[in-house]
Amino acid sequence: MIKIVAVGKIKEKFSKAQIEEFEKRLRPFTRLEMIEVADEIAPQTNSDAQNEQVKEKEGERLLSKIKDNEYVILLDLWGEMISSEKFAEKLEKLQTYQSSNITFVIAGSLGPGKNIYQRANYRWKLSDLTFTHQMTRILVLEQIYRAFMILNHNPYHK
Repeated sequence: MIKIVAVGKIKEKFSKAQIEEFEKRLRPFTRLEMIEVADEIAPQTNSDAQNEQVKEKEGERLLSKIKDNEYVILLDLWGEMISSEKFAEKLEKLQTYQSSNITFVIAGSLGPGKNIYQRANYRWKLSDLTFTHQMTRILVLEQIYRAFMILNHNPYHK
């Protein structure tokens, strides 16, 4: 099973439609669960200490949705960037040898708190570019779908 746990709600219809399309495409390969947790208000006038509190609170909400037996992949600006082929290999090895329950975590706009970093088994960087949280969810779903296509020798990847 693959689970995506993210801070904030998807509001835009076009983003929801893209997410639903990838959910549908993934059904033959895996069970998918999407969980959203509430975000904290974080004005730009917040101090560093206040921002850390926001990240920890959001982290607690995220952690409450993660079980002990899940392998956690944190989307992180300082994580490892890998190719789609390497990502597919990683998913296959994880599901075969480590855990059939893989959870992707997308933290809030301030990034992950220390509590999420401590729980993460792997930190994955999608790109050097910055994306909205809505776009990040779509990109993660697309890469998961692409990985299954690669593993099944499907021409989608070309």
